[in-house]
Amino acid sequence: MVMLNKEIEKALNEQINAEMWSAYLYLSMAAYCHSVRQTGMARWFEVQFKEEQDHAKILFNYIIRRDGRVLLNAIEAVPEEWKSVHKVFESTLEHEQMITKKINDLAALVKKENDYATENLLQWFIDEQVEEEDNARDIIDKLDMIKEDGFGIYMLDKELGGRVYQQAAPLNNSVL
Repeated sequence: MVMLNKEIEKALNEQINAEMWSAYLYLSMAAYCHSVRQTGMARWFEVQFKEEQDHAKILFNYIIRRDGRVLLNAIEAVPEEWKSVHKVFESTLEHEQMITKKINDLAALVKKENDYATENLLQWFIDEQVEEEDNARDIIDKLDMIKEDGFGIYMLDKELGGRVYQQAAPLNNSVL
């Protein structure tokens, strides 16, 4: 197998850092939700935290399999406070849209470099981003309908608390 192009390797390493920052962000959002006693929403973000770690590990494994070098950089500080759970989910959507742009930019780079193996890998991430944005929009829509209704917030918190972590498919049967 051909080694990774150095520019692509660098971009994949940057994406690992972005995915780890995302994980840290979602753990911070979980902490905020716990602080306002929305434990179901906190659970939802704790699962999101694990999924982002999976995304980083998929890229980590891929770089190694392509005989590249993984370089982990410092993770910058993340926000710790939001005005409401509604604002937390709005921040989630904005963040996922930013990650979608990063994945799309990475896909454009690998397409330009004719790196079909990496292009194939990134298709999973592209599909994942569609799901991530849709999930955030769905929760925001529900919060918009609920407004300040305590029972509605209670029911949504309970629904979101039922989220169960499932390891990302590309990590199943992974040798790394």
